[in-house]
Amino acid sequence: MCDTCGCGDSELVSVELHESILAGNATQAAHNREHFAASGILAVNLMGSPGSGKTALLEATARAMPGHRLAALSGDLATDHDGERLRAAGIPAATITTGSACHLDAKLVHHALHHLDLDGADTLVVENVGNLVCPAIYDLGEAANVVALSVTEGEDKPLKYPVMFRKADLVLLTKVDLLPHLDFDVEAAIGFAHRVRPGLEVLRVSARTGEGFDAWIDWLLRGVAAAKAARDANLDALRRRVAELEAELAARN
Repeated sequence: MCDTCGCGDSELVSVELHESILAGNATQAAHNREHFAASGILAVNLMGSPGSGKTALLEATARAMPGHRLAALSGDLATDHDGERLRAAGIPAATITTGSACHLDAKLVHHALHHLDLDGADTLVVENVGNLVCPAIYDLGEAANVVALSVTEGEDKPLKYPVMFRKADLVLLTKVDLLPHLDFDVEAAIGFAHRVRPGLEVLRVSARTGEGFDAWIDWLLRGVAAAKAARDANLDALRRRVAELEAELAARN
């Protein structure tokens, strides 16, 4: 059972306390978002079921874009196994071990950032705890939410877990190399995702074969470009404001 949110159990966490927790999380998430924006880093919250292929996706992403510095935070209840895999793939990574909590929150991410070298990083992916419920509730300060849905899970996951898919900016339909061996209906899964969130972008990818990775990487690079453009615009605005203040001070003297 989750120590923080009670997983919806009103006997464990009152509505008032839950709202207070979310308000505090929102404040910390805003701070995280300011940090990412000032650094020009694209922060992505990667969510999905256990075994949906999140870690394999990141390993394959690092292989597919060697000139791009990808960093990661990996959330897990009890081990550093995923973090070890990411570091072996050349990704600077730190693990957030939650104990019994079934999701990450903004405070945990903020603390972990002090143990991760982001100098020169273009993208930070937060690999959330494997879960299709609680992670969707907590803002981490990310710029985008990506949900990994594997073809081994069933087409109806968007309907069964609508909050997760309603929050998503992108769905990655993973392990598509297994489709010849399964009865998974791709079009039905995409249709269910669009029923929950009309227009939701869905990409079909395989970490094993590289299928769909051109589109996935293009999506990432567009996000990185937007993050850097926003940072540069903010810096230009700050420089203009400093110049204005200096001019006002000079005029007074």
